[in-house]
Amino acid sequence: MRKPQSLRKQLLLRLTLPLTLVVVLDTAVSYFVALHYTNQAYDRWLLDSARSLAQEVKTYKNKVTFELPPIAVEVFRWDDTDKTYFKVESEATGFMAGDRELPGPKPAALDKAQPSFSDGEFQGRPVRVVSVVTEPTETSGEVWVSVAETLRKRQSMMEEILLAVVLPQVLLVLVTGLHFWTGINRGLKPLRDLAGMIARRSPKELSPIPDSGVPLEVRSLTRTINELLRQLAEAMGAQRRFIENAAHQLRTPLAGLKVQAERALRADDLEDMRPALGRIKNAADRASHLTTQLLVLARSEPGMDATHPFVPVDLCQLARETCMDWVPKVLDRGMDLGFEPPDAPPPVVRGDPTLLRELLNNLIDNAVCYGPERGQIVVSVGNGPSPSLAVEDGGTGIPDMERERVFERFYRIPGSPGEGCGLGLAIVREIAELHAARIGIGTGPGQRGTRFEVVFDREAGG
Repeated sequence: MRKPQSLRKQLLLRLTLPLTLVVVLDTAVSYFVALHYTNQAYDRWLLDSARSLAQEVKTYKNKVTFELPPIAVEVFRWDDTDKTYFKVESEATGFMAGDRELPGPKPAALDKAQPSFSDGEFQGRPVRVVSVVTEPTETSGEVWVSVAETLRKRQSMMEEILLAVVLPQVLLVLVTGLHFWTGINRGLKPLRDLAGMIARRSPKELSPIPDSGVPLEVRSLTRTINELLRQLAEAMGAQRRFIENAAHQLRTPLAGLKVQAERALRADDLEDMRPALGRIKNAADRASHLTTQLLVLARSEPGMDATHPFVPVDLCQLARETCMDWVPKVLDRGMDLGFEPPDAPPPVVRGDPTLLRELLNNLIDNAVCYGPERGQIVVSVGNGPSPSLAVEDGGTGIPDMERERVFERFYRIPGSPGEGCGLGLAIVREIAELHAARIGIGTGPGQRGTRFEVVFDREAGG
């Protein structure tokens, strides 16, 4: 599992690293620019020295001479930091004065118009060398003057420049980094406050989190959390009401079971027990049916589709098999159950086969319970613009004002026959909504009875 990263650390890295890189590049550029101009300045001084020596090259009786008094040589060489060397060579006579082993470019490579700069090593020390060409007369031949200097002053100046450039840059990074650190801490404070507020809350406290004084970015988070709390409060409220209603509905059959069991215990023979045992069976059947309905209703609650992945379901095959299961009970009531398949290929939708079968079971059960004896029930599957599943009966129908309320949990139309618990149609609606389907109530053939139709979204088709 990947280790979670600190938001503070990520922000500091993303802000400080580019700044550090820019400072390093700026320091490097400043250093090389300073190095260039420093070398240029010292090279000019070195060239002036070489040209001064070149002026001392004379001709006497067509002979090239170089005469420099010892005191002048001492003054020329004097430097409290670096060592200065020179060498004078003639095309005609060869070495004339100075340091014979001083390195320099080859005379053939020298240009009269341009001085030649080069780096070398003399007496174990790195030196900078400049060479110039002079020609006292046309007949005297060329004379090459080279002047060299060690690099201590250059290195010392570069160290000073580098120190002067780097220290402010380092200080800039430190000050900016400190500013980033304090700014990020202040920016993340609302998140820490929000986390502390949530941590101090009781698990039962689902009231919205106040977002006054919260930045816009954090306010979107608080609104998302508040929406989650609202949905959680609604879910917990629905669960609480469901438990209360279920307990209320189960209390009646259980109380009946207890009363009839006491009557059976007081009876002296089997014949006296038989009526009580029959009522015990009826109460047990009712409690069993109610428990089954409650379990199906709980399974069809929103969010349960995540634990029961949808698969392609053939509505025609599902309806046919369900109708076959209901044939014995329908015949017991003397009713007729018909099935009308679609003309086109059978529609296929994505859904939970068990829940869809339960949806159809409840619609057929509703038609059997409230339809007339020897009446007709028709189950049909449609494959029009949208797949549909419909159940029609020939009963008394449902008044318009009651058509919305019949889908409420534990609600039964006043005066309805039978001992239903008012969960069948609530289960139908829950399963339909779980499958993004629409359910409508109409009238049966000849404006008699009731027609329940569940229409599925074509995009949800298999």
